[in-house]
Order: sequence, then structure tokens, then C-alpha cells
Amino acid sequence: MATGGKKMESKKRKRDDQKPKGGKNQVLGKVARKPEKAQEKGFNKEKHMVTKVEKKEPKSAKERRLASKEMTELRKKRRKPNYNLEKELALLWEKMRCHDVSKEDRSKFVSEALRKMGGKFMEIAGSHVSARVLQTCIKYCTQEEKDKVFDALRPHFLTLARKKYAVHLVKKLLDSASKKQFEWFVSSLHGQVASLLRHSVGAAVVEHVYHLAKGSQKRSLLVEMYSTELQLFKDLTKINSARLLDIIAMLGLQKSSVLQHMTLVIQPLLEKGIVDYSIVHTAILEYLTIADKTSATDVIRQLISQIEGSTNSDETEVTPNLPKKLKNKSKRLAQPLLVRMMHNRDGLKIAVLCVKHGIAKDRKKIIKSMKGHVRKLALDQYGSLLLICILSIVDDTKLVNKVIMQEIKKALNDLVHDKNGRRPLLQLLHPNCSRYLSPDDLASINYTVPSIISQGEELAETDVSTGEGQKASVEGKKDPSLRRSELLLDSGLGEGLIETCTENVGALLRSNFGREVIYEVAIGGADKILQPLSNKVHTLYEAIASLAAVPKGTDTKEEHVFENFHSSRTIRKLILDSPEFASVLWKVSLQGKTDVWAQGHSSKVLLAFLESTDSKTRDLAKSELQHLIDTGVLKEPGKN
Repeated sequence: MATGGKKMESKKRKRDDQKPKGGKNQVLGKVARKPEKAQEKGFNKEKHMVTKVEKKEPKSAKERRLASKEMTELRKKRRKPNYNLEKELALLWEKMRCHDVSKEDRSKFVSEALRKMGGKFMEIAGSHVSARVLQTCIKYCTQEEKDKVFDALRPHFLTLARKKYAVHLVKKLLDSASKKQFEWFVSSLHGQVASLLRHSVGAAVVEHVYHLAKGSQKRSLLVEMYSTELQLFKDLTKINSARLLDIIAMLGLQKSSVLQHMTLVIQPLLEKGIVDYSIVHTAILEYLTIADKTSATDVIRQLISQIEGSTNSDETEVTPNLPKKLKNKSKRLAQPLLVRMMHNRDGLKIAVLCVKHGIAKDRKKIIKSMKGHVRKLALDQYGSLLLICILSIVDDTKLVNKVIMQEIKKALNDLVHDKNGRRPLLQLLHPNCSRYLSPDDLASINYTVPSIISQGEELAETDVSTGEGQKASVEGKKDPSLRRSELLLDSGLGEGLIETCTENVGALLRSNFGREVIYEVAIGGADKILQPLSNKVHTLYEAIASLAAVPKGTDTKEEHVFENFHSSRTIRKLILDSPEFASVLWKVSLQGKTDVWAQGHSSKVLLAFLESTDSKTRDLAKSELQHLIDTGVLKEPGKN
């Protein structure tokens, strides 16, 4: 056992002798590390581990928030070169835009902000935050300061017009620009109008300039879209006419080249859906005046597809937590294209063309796209005319009653008092009456494209889904009186209209616009279309007569209906045109009381009985009014 132990010890010594010097840390083929460095590294490692342990120690919530805030600040400083400047400007902005700040203090804040901006207007104009500060400065600064900013940004306007946030600053500068500055900006757009219109942001700038521009400036913007020559040579744009046919004749341009150029300009706008700007509407209408049947039809088909594709009922609801400005913007974006186009007469004409030259399937989609927006259209100057066009043309009265007439019935109280809202109602009661529609309005409703269809002709279209040929009649195939009856009586609108007039009889008679609605309802409309509702119309007569029977001077808040200018004229017309109303009014409110109403506006009401073409109406009042004529209180009709 002893000899075995000695052998084991000798083997161990041999292994130790074979190991290289340097101990356990030495590796064959490598230089042994010095013990001091190894110790130093070990010390540093221990120190690093200690700091790591310290960092991992839990902090309070406040310390974590502060650390996170510091880290965010550092990241912003690295990312934004003007971060500190933007922070200072934001603080000044909060002070200058307060409502309770004095003019002197606001002026100081504005001047200080502009001084800090110095030569960095271009960088600031493109920033989301500081661009708003500069807009506020432009709003409140002096004209001299505005001129300095305008001159500093003058070389960069076209670049800024394409930037998302800078575009608002450009609009603000144009609103406050002098005549000379605005003329320079319009001239700077030469050759760039078509490209800017194709840009989603730049198009808004061109539209804004177009609204601010005068006649000659508008023409210079428009004609660039007509021809390559007009786009290249500035002097050619200085012409007196904006009509494309006149320009072609004056300058001797080739119609085919103009048509080709305009197709290249308009086609991208149609594809991108940039068709809710007035300058685009005008250009499209001018294009249709020279286009052949195929080209004009293609453009109208594309417009119809844009109108149909813009409807999304799921997007009509707006998030209630949004700020007011963003809420209004999102509401506008949620509106269908047809509603957004109704802000000028050219937009109305394009919509009318889509309704007239669309097949039944197209008209159905257009009407459905209006769901939820009928009231807004009816109260709009041009939207109300579009509704009149639809009510006069579309033969599918069931669809019109379901979508349009139901919404009109709900909004009757607002529509009967409104200048524009009453027009669709008056169109059903008295179609195409020159008293309610101006020559321009009638021309817009009857607008057609000569190259597509001639008077009395029908437009043949092929339904893509079925491959069958369909015909779209520009004026509709159904008898107009039958269509009116179905829209006014079958929908229940006529009954609701009479009830609304009865409930608001005083306000409507005294209203400049409502009196025309109550007059048409009371006489039963043109061709006596309300004859089936004669009992309810008689109830309206009694309501007017009861209001007129109120003794003179009883109600001091409002003028008596016989003494008010609008109501006295309306009652006079009703006496002349409706013997039945004249009989009810005389018996309820005037018989035995003529002496009281023999002077002022009310005297015209009394004389209407003598001027009536109906003998029974004249006989009612003749005996009682004769003594007023004999005494000279009333003048006998027909005598000066």
C-alpha cells in the first residue's frame, strides 16, 4: 500500500512539472497574463457588477418618470436640430394666442418670436409645431413684419406648397398679401398649375389662389390646363376670354392637340379623385365643350364611379373626443364626394350631368350616396338645385321616396323657412317657376353636353355587369305630373307640408321665404295637385283666418298679419287666387270689421276682394266696402 501511494505521488509530480509556468491561467501557445493585470481586470469586473446591481435596484415611480422624461428630451434633441428653439417658440405661442392678453403684450410676444426665428423661417415652416407659431405671428404681426417673412420665404413658396404643415402658412400669407405680392405669387405658378393640382397638398393651394384671384388671374391659371403652348408661353395667357372655344379661335390652336393635352391633365385628377375643387370643375366643363361623344362619355362615367365610390356609411360617425377643428375636418372627409362638390355652380353642373347621363343603375347609386346628407344638400344654394334635378328626372320614385323624401319630411320645419331649403318643395308644388328659380338656376338644372346628346334624344349605355344595353333618358320617361303626384302624395310629404304650414302659420306668413311656401300650399299647387288633400287645406284656411281675426293691437310683440308687409301681400294674393279662402277669411275675420282695416297695408287686403275675378268673392264684400269708397277712405280699383 505504501509503494502504491509513492507511485501516485511521483505521477502527480511529473504532471505538475509538465505544466507551463504561469499557473492555471496560462494556456499553451499563449503568453501568460500578468498577475497584476488579471487582478485589475477582476477588480473592474467586480466594480461593473456592482454598478449593474445598483442600476437594477428598484426606483420610485417619480424617479422613473423623470428618467424617462430626460431620455425623451435627449432623443428629441438628437432628432430635431431646432428643438430648443421650438420649445421656446411654443411657450411664446401659448402666451400670444390667449384671448385675454392685451394687444401690446401680444405684439411683444409676436415680435420676440419672429426675432428668435431669425433666418430659419424655412425650417420652421415645415415643422408640425413651429409652423403653427409662425401662422399665429402672421395673423397678429404688423404689415412690415409680414413683408419680411414673405420676402424670406419667397424663393421657397412652391416647395412649401407641397408640404403637409407649411401649406397652411402659405394660405395665411396669401390671405394677408398685398396686391403686388399676390400678383407675383400667381405669376410664380406659371407652368406649375397642372403638377400642383395632381399633388394632394398642392391642389389646395391652387384652389385657394383661384378663389382669391380676380378675373384675369383666374384665366391665367385656367388656360395652362388647356394647351402646352399656353403652359410654356406666358404672354399667351393674357387674353380676355376664359371660354375654351373662344381661346382656340383667337389663338388658332388645333382642337385635337388641346383635347389631347387636357386629357393628360384631367385623367390623373379623375384617377386620384381630386375633383372637389372649383378650378377642376371649370376645366372639366370646358373639356366637355370640345370633347367628342366617346371622350365626354368616358369622363362622365369616371365621375359617376368617383361619386359612387366615395360613399362609406361606416365613416359618417365622428369620434366625440376629437378637438373641434379635427372633428369638422373628419366630418368633411366622411361626406360623399357629391356633397363636397356642391360649393359652386360648376360643381352643380357636373353633378347634374352625372344624374342626367347615368343609366338607371348609376342614378340608384348616386341617390343612395346621398343618404344622411339630404338635409345638408337641401339647405345649400347648389345642393337644393341638384335635388330639384333629381326630383324632375329620376323615374324610380320608390327609391327617391325612401332615401330623399323621408329625410325631407323630417326636416320640414327647417326647410320651409330657409331660402334654399324651400326650393325643392316649391319645385314639387309649382315646377320650374321663374318666381322661385332664377334664369341661371334654370340653366344649371337643364345643363347638358351637346356632343353626347341632342334635344329629345336618348343616351344608350351598356351595363357592364349584365352586358345588356340600357337607355338613360335625359328628361325621364315617366309623365311629369304622375312623378310629382307619387313624390308629393304617395310619400306623405304633401300631408306633412300642410300640417307644418298650419302649425307655423304666423311665422310663415310674416317670413320673406316661408310666405311663398304657404301660398303654394294654400292654393293647392300648380294643376291643383293637392286636391286630394282639400280637407286639410281647408284647415289651413281656418288657421290663417283665425290668426287674422285677432283684434288690432292685441299682440304687441308681433305685427298683425294684416299690417305686416309680407303677410298682407300673401293674404291679398290668396284672396285673388282662391275664392274658397276668400270666403273663409271674410266670414271669420273681416265681416263687420272693415272700418278698422281700411288704412295701411291692410287696405290692400280689403281691395283684393273687389279686384278678384270671381264674382262671388266680389259680391261678398261689395256692399260693406262701398261706403268706404264713397267716403274716399278706399280707392276704387281701376281708378287713380
